[in-house]
Amino acid sequence: MKKKRKIWLIVLGIVVVALAILMIVRATKSANKELVIRTHVVGEYTVENTVTATGTIEPVETVEVGTQVSGKVEKIYVDFNDVVKKGQLMAELDKQTLNQSLSRAKASLTSAESQLTYAKLNYERTKQLYEANAATLAAYQDAQNTYTQAQMSKKNAQASYDQARVDLGYAEIYSPIDGIVLDRAVEVGQTVAASFSTPTLFTLANDLTKMQVEADVDEADIGQVKEGQKVTFTVDAYMDDVFDGTVNQIRMKPTTTSNVVTYTVIIDAPNPDQKLFPGMTASVTIVTEEQTGLAVPAEAFNFTPDEQVLKAIRKADKPEPPQDEHPQGERPQMQNGNGATTMVWLKRGDDMMPRPVKVGMSDGAYKIIEQGVQAGDSVVLSAQFVVKEKAKKTGENPFMPGPPGRNRNNSNNKAPSGPPQ
Repeated sequence: MKKKRKIWLIVLGIVVVALAILMIVRATKSANKELVIRTHVVGEYTVENTVTATGTIEPVETVEVGTQVSGKVEKIYVDFNDVVKKGQLMAELDKQTLNQSLSRAKASLTSAESQLTYAKLNYERTKQLYEANAATLAAYQDAQNTYTQAQMSKKNAQASYDQARVDLGYAEIYSPIDGIVLDRAVEVGQTVAASFSTPTLFTLANDLTKMQVEADVDEADIGQVKEGQKVTFTVDAYMDDVFDGTVNQIRMKPTTTSNVVTYTVIIDAPNPDQKLFPGMTASVTIVTEEQTGLAVPAEAFNFTPDEQVLKAIRKADKPEPPQDEHPQGERPQMQNGNGATTMVWLKRGDDMMPRPVKVGMSDGAYKIIEQGVQAGDSVVLSAQFVVKEKAKKTGENPFMPGPPGRNRNNSNNKAPSGPPQ
């Protein structure tokens, strides 16, 4: 019996020592951990929903200058990028053939006028004889018919002469607008033929300080695009520059390429520095919705503290703090667009508490809070226990990047942020 009693005492002593060691280890681990709470200071922010597309930069007005007559290009007075005025002579065609056509038309007109004069005199003489019963009715009618045909022949000859003179004028190519020469499609000595279609000699742009982007918007996004919406776009030539524009027109005619349907959206793009060239490819962002107000990162809506965190904040011997009143003196059951109560946690001093909020627009990274928080409130993003050495190194929130597509150097779009506490 004494031997069994000794064995039980030894076992009991071992158990007591093991429990003591376990408690010491747990206490040591707890002493080496620290609760780190990451917060975000509520501030004003602009949330945007956008539609992206690609497009081509084009002048607002272009004119293709051609010729209505065929011939050899004899002289060219303008070149690429030359600035021209309306009515300025740009080129001349060889006039030799046209001058010969004009001479033939002039000769035909003179002959027709002579025949008309003779036919008129013969008609008047025959008429007098007929009235005096000295000529037959057939002779009178024949003279009358000849006179009428001579009149028609003279009109035809006059029209041919006028056409030859106009054609000669077409040999000189004048600018129809004030603008700049984008393209010159001919060289001196080249023959142009206007038999079936008007050949293009020059392409003019009216004003390169006013450009437009012809963007192809997918059919899934076109319903969000409206005239007057704000647009930003970039081009490969100036990757660090962001250009502004406005939706001017939505064209109803669809374009189908490889079973993908797109619609052309015309965007006004001021170009005072003339950095934008015709034909450049633009990466377009159309702002379809925009709301400015107090914003909270979307991460805050996914945070719910566990019991361990709450116990660490609210000590067992510390009474539960009273619920914080709503800034307007109300405690409404706010709901989001889906009809469900939306909650965030606020940090006040060493304590944190839930706060129902009314959510507005969201861009995926941030949400506008229409009611429930004030500027300067600290919203809890996360709370976790970490080893003290690691906690000392914990600084800015590495999991909360800035909103996509915004320049952090732009004060208007700078995300409201606060250091983690």
